[in-house]
Amino acid sequence: MQIVFIGTGDIGVPTLRALLRTPKHELIGVVTQPDKPVGRDQHLQAPPIKAELATSSVPVFQPARIRNDDAVAQLRGLKPDVIVVMAYGQILPQSVLEIPRIACLNLHVSLLPRHRGAAPIQAAIVAGDAETGITVMYMDEGLDTGDLLLQSKLAISPNETGGSLHDRLAQLAPDVLFAALEQLAKHNAPRTPQDFSRATYAPKLTREHGKIDWAEPAEMIERKIRAFNPWPGALTQLTDAAGKSRNLKVFRATATAQEGGEPGSVTTPHDAEVLVATGRGVLRLDEVQLEGKRRMSAVEFLRGFSSPRLHF
Repeated sequence: MQIVFIGTGDIGVPTLRALLRTPKHELIGVVTQPDKPVGRDQHLQAPPIKAELATSSVPVFQPARIRNDDAVAQLRGLKPDVIVVMAYGQILPQSVLEIPRIACLNLHVSLLPRHRGAAPIQAAIVAGDAETGITVMYMDEGLDTGDLLLQSKLAISPNETGGSLHDRLAQLAPDVLFAALEQLAKHNAPRTPQDFSRATYAPKLTREHGKIDWAEPAEMIERKIRAFNPWPGALTQLTDAAGKSRNLKVFRATATAQEGGEPGSVTTPHDAEVLVATGRGVLRLDEVQLEGKRRMSAVEFLRGFSSPRLHF
């Protein structure tokens, strides 16, 4: 099959590499987002998908808006059999969806209809889901609302972070896609409508999502710490006895069932643990980082503080 790949984020890189290497299909074009200014000097940086093609002859298109007439005309001129989309960042209009001869497929990193939207990986961890996976769906103009072709499940480990789950799903995606393409080639690919009554939504994350609310239960805070690692990170403020406040990132913590005091209050029993009271239960801090300092164990960090308090 002749395939056009549309994507931006690095989660799609393993799938792009697989499409470049496979003898069964021909990658005839790639669409990604425009280069963006980054850093203090605002130098332009290519998205991961474009960077991966630096030594390839596959044409790369970077329209500001994929629904623009020129972008649609470029895609139509490629005459693909299948369009494959993964983590692109724009909703495709009907004018693009109708271009491929066979299908326009999206690889979504959740078991749809659960966790539609921009942050399904983090949402699955925060929700305490036992599993997630890759869904291959036929695209429509809605937000992850298309009919299902294929799903592959992946267990979520107890210590899973947003970063580790991202990487595992990225490695799973190529095999799932090739299985779906094989079914399309054999004309036996299923098409199952989603059960909209079971749908949940995972909105795009902002830095505000990473702020720890100590009034929440310890188990919920612990899941958010893992889900938001590495981005946006789990952040709180530490106020010392002198009243000075500084930002503190929490990288690892453990929820406990013991009773605590006022949410955000800190105890250090026997100088061997750092315990923070929450809305329900107590959270033991394991690894933290004060702004401008290195990461370290919570016990090592708080040795220099007298009667610290954490707050939202």
